[in-house]
Amino acid sequence: MISSFHLKFGRAPGLAAETITTTPVTVFVGPNNSGKSKVLSEIEQYCRRGSKDASAVILDDLAFAGLADDKVHQAIEQIKQAPNPGEALNIDHILVGSRYGRQQVPAGSLTQFVQNPQTNIGAFCQWFLTHSTLILDGRNRINLVNQQSAGDLQQAPQSSFQVLFRDDAKRHEVRRIVSEAFASHFVIDPTSLGQLRIRLSSRAPVNDLEERGIHAEAVRFHANAQLIDQASDGVKAFTGIVTEVMAGDPRVLLIDEPEAFLHPSLAAKLGYEVSRAALTADKRVFVSTHSPTFVMGCIQSGAPVNIIRLTYRGGVATARVLPSTEILELMRNPLLRSTGVLSGLFYEFVVVTESDADRAFYQEINERLLRFKPEWGIPNCLFINAQNKQTVQTILRPLRKLGIPAAGIVDIDVVKDSGATWTNLLTGANVPGIAHGSLATMRSAVKQAMDSTGRDMKRDGGIAILNQPDREAAENLLAQLGEYGIFVVPGGELESWLKHLGASGHGPSWLISVFEKMGEDPDAADYLKPSLDDVWTFMQNMKGWLIDSNRKGIPA
Repeated sequence: MISSFHLKFGRAPGLAAETITTTPVTVFVGPNNSGKSKVLSEIEQYCRRGSKDASAVILDDLAFAGLADDKVHQAIEQIKQAPNPGEALNIDHILVGSRYGRQQVPAGSLTQFVQNPQTNIGAFCQWFLTHSTLILDGRNRINLVNQQSAGDLQQAPQSSFQVLFRDDAKRHEVRRIVSEAFASHFVIDPTSLGQLRIRLSSRAPVNDLEERGIHAEAVRFHANAQLIDQASDGVKAFTGIVTEVMAGDPRVLLIDEPEAFLHPSLAAKLGYEVSRAALTADKRVFVSTHSPTFVMGCIQSGAPVNIIRLTYRGGVATARVLPSTEILELMRNPLLRSTGVLSGLFYEFVVVTESDADRAFYQEINERLLRFKPEWGIPNCLFINAQNKQTVQTILRPLRKLGIPAAGIVDIDVVKDSGATWTNLLTGANVPGIAHGSLATMRSAVKQAMDSTGRDMKRDGGIAILNQPDREAAENLLAQLGEYGIFVVPGGELESWLKHLGASGHGPSWLISVFEKMGEDPDAADYLKPSLDDVWTFMQNMKGWLIDSNRKGIPA
């Protein structure tokens, strides 16, 4: 039904917005306050009204494709309703309706608009698509499993439970999914006459009659099963979404934060099953999520998936389509998978460090900046440990390719590296190839100058071991790397920071020592707070690169 959509902004500041062709599943990701939930609301309103919302800030336009002639009649029958007693129908009109309303419409015109929506998008949406559009958010997903009316078996089903009660294939599919998720069997209980209830049974029914009947065996079967009301919110939310996807049969389904209440493994399962259902039933599913496991479930389903990363900072918004094939390839890399790199999709910024001690230290420094000097702190930032210097670029490259501002912190001995190691770092930071030669020449000269001092560049002070002219050259090299988001520790290594505290040891032992000396109680007199030098200004410079919408090093 929705064939494409157009947002109000492009993949980078200053670039025109793209027309995005829909796939069975479109997943909106990004940091908080980037507009993920808002865009779902704007899509829903467009589907109900058939016109642009003047107050919309993200969605610019939707385009629709009609149904094939052989599917039009079935689609209209799904929303067609019988007149109430005494209700008069106009000539050549039918009643259509859903939980969103009920109205008489001319049958011929409705058929025409479902076949070709562009002839009258307003009527198409208000008469047809509004009844086939469903939004699920935190407020209503748990209530989806509340008991529902059994309805009139001589009329078309009017609710998801009624559909499942009558359709054995759909009910069995929901049972399979719920059983795989919770090791309990989903059943529809009709024994409260006039009502349908969901129960979770320790065993599957012997046959459909045992589940759907009201004879003694059926009553005993259901009496021994647990009402879903007694289950956890996670079970209710998961089951509610699955029942609506399978039975509610919306053509446009919008789900806001489907992972709410769910363990990560269940979020992955839900993403997988929702995507499979969208593919097989020709639905269009739009999701806003903070869950990397839900995203992976969608991708691993094999269904075509659009992943769109939204960002917003300082009045500048971006929307970048991320190829699901690239994300799947990224997650096949054991290093990237183990570092949780996919979580970077949901942060505004990422900082990649050489070791876990580095990660912990810089993250603590940043937290103190955010608390006591927020203009220097990096908000909404994920710190990742790359395990060593050589793999920093392994993590930077895919993050930046996905449009995520990711900075790398490396020790001064990066200037020792030549050949492929140095080139890979520059390539990972998206430094233009034409600049590699001049940077390599500078790196070689700085290394030679440091070696000539006879001192250890890491342990003895970094660029401070150089004389003034050579130090200026080294500072120029570090500054040029910083322009592309590669930040070299000028004092040599992690342990060069906060020397005045007198921390001892190296690596993890130094980290423990320096944390003890930094203090734990923010109200204590000896608690270390930001100053105007040392590591604090290093982090300030990094923030400057990260928040600059015109930063170098991110592919357009």
